[in-house]
Amino acid sequence: MDKMNTNHSSVTHFILLGFSLGRNTQLFLFILFLIIYSMTLMSNLLIITLVTSQRSLHKPMYFFIGNFSFLEMWYTTVTVPRMLKDLGTGNKTISSTGCICQFYFLFFLGATQHFLLAIMAYDRFLAICYPLRYNSLMCRSTCGKLAATSWIAGSLSISLPAAMMSRLLFCGPNEIDHFFCDFSPLLQLSCTETWLNEILFSAVAWTVILGCFFFTSMSYVSVVTTILRIPSSLGRQKAFSTCASHIAVVGIFFSTVIFMYIRPKAKSSSPIDKVVSVFYSVVVPLLNPMIYSLRNKEMKTALWKALGKLKCA
Repeated sequence: MDKMNTNHSSVTHFILLGFSLGRNTQLFLFILFLIIYSMTLMSNLLIITLVTSQRSLHKPMYFFIGNFSFLEMWYTTVTVPRMLKDLGTGNKTISSTGCICQFYFLFFLGATQHFLLAIMAYDRFLAICYPLRYNSLMCRSTCGKLAATSWIAGSLSISLPAAMMSRLLFCGPNEIDHFFCDFSPLLQLSCTETWLNEILFSAVAWTVILGCFFFTSMSYVSVVTTILRIPSSLGRQKAFSTCASHIAVVGIFFSTVIFMYIRPKAKSSSPIDKVVSVFYSVVVPLLNPMIYSLRNKEMKTALWKALGKLKCA
């Protein structure tokens, strides 16, 4: 059916259907997600505090980890508080302007995640493959420029798709079958032609996601290859421990976003999308700081040192 032939008044608000569950189940999810969200904020804030306060962590790798933790706090805040409000109050309406804003910040921060992960992989590549030149190549100014570039690139990459999304006409129905304003559910409600939006969004998604995934993968392939050439088993173990947590984060994050947004038709959606979306927007931001803390000896040492200072204070 040609959407241009639909003649309705413009929609001013949407209803986020979220999870079609009983009230008791929704309250259970509210408590569960509130706990996860609180732990995510506290654990990422802990990492940022340690990276900024402990001189032993004033290194390029931890500078990028601190940036990543700061980003994760905002990334999960874009969707989770809104979801908690819907589950707790049952009021699931959101203004069309608020929906477009959520769409923009979700994908802006998501794109920045990809760029930061690629930069973190490049940092490990230089540290492992070119250790003698690492300090000169990854000086403080270079780290700052790389981090700033990732934030700027993330904000610019989604600007045009978000601007085009804001120009779409939504005539009703106004029910979004999701718990946040994602691309596919929004497009399904538009009563104007969306083929240009689909092409542009897919081009951006494929370029950012697959481009960063390829660059990140090649960096870690080079890292693992170099590590395997180290004659000492102790040396191999020490070198691999510095990037094992990064590889785990990369595997978890990219596998979910590739499933969601690298498809023959970006507009298609299914009920499983909600489950996957919960995983990468709620669960993964909690797993990341845990992986960094539990798998990184320097981070654990800095934590115990900070706790020791608090006891003596």
